[in-house]
Amino acid sequence: MAAFPMLRLTLTRKLFLALATLLAVLLLTFAAFSILGLQRGLGAYVAEIELSRMDWLVQRLVRHHAAQGGWDRLRTEPSLWPRLLRGNDSVDGDGAVPADPRLPPWYSPGGDAPPGGRPDPRPLLYGPPPFGGGPDVFGGAPPPRMPEGMLLHRLAVFDAHDTQVAGARIDLEKAARVPLKLQGRRIGSLALAPIESLESEADRAFLARQRGLVAVAALGGLLLALGLSWWMARRWLTPIDELAHAAQRIARGQLQTRVAAQGSDELAALGRTFNHMAERLDRIEASRRAWLADVSHELRTPLAAMRAEIEALQDGVRSFDDRTALRLHRQIMRLGQLVDDLRSSMQEGDAAAHERASVYPLSVLREAVAAMQDRFAQAGLTLELLGMDAAPGTRPPPVLEGDSRRLHQAFMNLLENTLRYTHAGGRLRIEAHVEGSIGSAQRLVLDFDDSAPGVAPDELPRLFERLFRGESSRNRDSGGSGLGLSICRAIVEAHGGVIDAADSPLGGLRIRLTLPLK
Repeated sequence: MAAFPMLRLTLTRKLFLALATLLAVLLLTFAAFSILGLQRGLGAYVAEIELSRMDWLVQRLVRHHAAQGGWDRLRTEPSLWPRLLRGNDSVDGDGAVPADPRLPPWYSPGGDAPPGGRPDPRPLLYGPPPFGGGPDVFGGAPPPRMPEGMLLHRLAVFDAHDTQVAGARIDLEKAARVPLKLQGRRIGSLALAPIESLESEADRAFLARQRGLVAVAALGGLLLALGLSWWMARRWLTPIDELAHAAQRIARGQLQTRVAAQGSDELAALGRTFNHMAERLDRIEASRRAWLADVSHELRTPLAAMRAEIEALQDGVRSFDDRTALRLHRQIMRLGQLVDDLRSSMQEGDAAAHERASVYPLSVLREAVAAMQDRFAQAGLTLELLGMDAAPGTRPPPVLEGDSRRLHQAFMNLLENTLRYTHAGGRLRIEAHVEGSIGSAQRLVLDFDDSAPGVAPDELPRLFERLFRGESSRNRDSGGSGLGLSICRAIVEAHGGVIDAADSPLGGLRIRLTLPLK
């Protein structure tokens, strides 16, 4: 198969072959049934045409029934039926045939054709005398004999109950019939059996022409079906081929690859989903590279400071004393804190809150505030707590499923963030309230509002990115590593909550935590 790539059955070729085979079978079946129906139905059609030209015989039979008061004479007297067909015998019992303007112009009781009239068709029913009777209407030449399937052997009369009265033995279900009515009442029917076999040259030529037309139509339909099948296969599966090639390019690292997605069908939706996935992968890859660059930069800073201190000691520029040891220790501690923060920020999902238990989040928050109270006082910042204590007789304290240690870390990071970036003399207001009624899904909402300085609007969406620091926190001596809020987001999301940032009414930053309760 590898030596003949064109023989490889792709999905497009498979669909084309399936559709083409199905349509070809349907067309060939239709053509076969059309030819078969034509062969079987032509005899019945010819019988209908022949019978429609026998109004004269219908009128004679009706007049005979009226004159005799029924079909008894025709039923019991076999020789009467040929005489009725020849028209040279009476039908009313006295030898006279009343004139009837509805009879064909060539009909006459004596059997003679009027001058200039149409030829007498009776020889076509019987052939030449002794069956035809009457004068020679073919100019002296003997009338031509009919083949085996002549009308005489296919014609019969039935009464009102479809019981045969006279004529040939035929199958009434397959025969063409014309009703016989007297004064609006059905008295019987004249039936003509279809031709059993078409043996004349004209019949065979007609069938050959019709079969040729059906074959040409079937061939044209087959070619159209093949073209339509190929177009449909290409139309339906070309987007899938494009998706396959695009996925291969994505696998090779070409994350800018996109596919054309037009329309509103499932393939277009699949294309848009693929583009969305590729776009997210591209953003993730760009974020990963930026994150690696930021991590390497953050790790390089304390390492460069330590290297400078050590080289200064080696060159004799500085002597090793307590101040040098303190600087080296500070850089080592900073490096260790950075590594711990990186590890914490990478924990997601249940890994960030693996110890699931009932937790009272307000109690955890009060513990964190108590631990940071002295540092806030030293920095000249005021702490204000609202909604932290439930009044007697009110609803019970909120409880959630989670890890108290990780929640405590998130609260400490938020307090540390305010402590680092809020100007002296400012304040932090923490407000808690519960949304939702008792018995329904409830949520604990915690708002951390601090005073100036605020955060630029374009920086708000990026506050929770790893290693991001706003313009006001570029100084690494006072600012953190840029991982505190990222760690908070991982912890809150691990507890099924949401954290976001907005401008605070106090002039600084508002951090809102929403945590689902039990």
